[in-house]
Amino acid sequence: MSYVAVIDYGVGNLFSLASSLKFLGIESVVTSEPEVITGAGKIILPGVGAFGDAMEKLRDTGLIPVIKKEVSAGKPLMGICLGMQMLLEKSYEYGEHEGLGLIKGSVRPMAPDLKAMGLDYKVPHMGWNSLEITRGGCPILKATRDGEHMYFVHSFYGCECEDSVAAWADYGVRVPAVVYSGNVFGCQFHPEKSGRAGLSILKAFSEL
Repeated sequence: MSYVAVIDYGVGNLFSLASSLKFLGIESVVTSEPEVITGAGKIILPGVGAFGDAMEKLRDTGLIPVIKKEVSAGKPLMGICLGMQMLLEKSYEYGEHEGLGLIKGSVRPMAPDLKAMGLDYKVPHMGWNSLEITRGGCPILKATRDGEHMYFVHSFYGCECEDSVAAWADYGVRVPAVVYSGNVFGCQFHPEKSGRAGLSILKAFSEL
């Protein structure tokens, strides 16, 4: 089995993700080197923090063309948390920022939408929430049961990406929890922090 390249661009909890992959027996390399990413069998784009800052840091590495070239060649890519949001076309997080555009959709703040619905839910959406799997055939969910719980931490969420959603989470608003289009996958939650259920998603991704 070829290794998984975990992209290091200064954003993301790389230690817990690398530890989870090691626990599963999946060879991985945390890297910012184009040749290492090119040589990998699969790519993971992690991310925490602000969308604009993360995209700027990713651009500064010069890796965006590398990522897009590998995806175009059919290599599987998975974004996690902010990394999933970065797969979309743009974000309205403190301004307007261009995303990678690998999946149709945008990123918007949850708080105004919750307020408009008269809901006093806390933001960020933090903690365990169940998945509602609404689109069959998503390969990274092959061992995931409907209703299983994952660990979320986010204040912004994907919108206008319904055609790519494989699973939702309910937090007053419907949160796209898993998206995929072709060989591009995204998890709004942290599979590496979601116990056995989350590990099964990382394992399924490694087996693509």
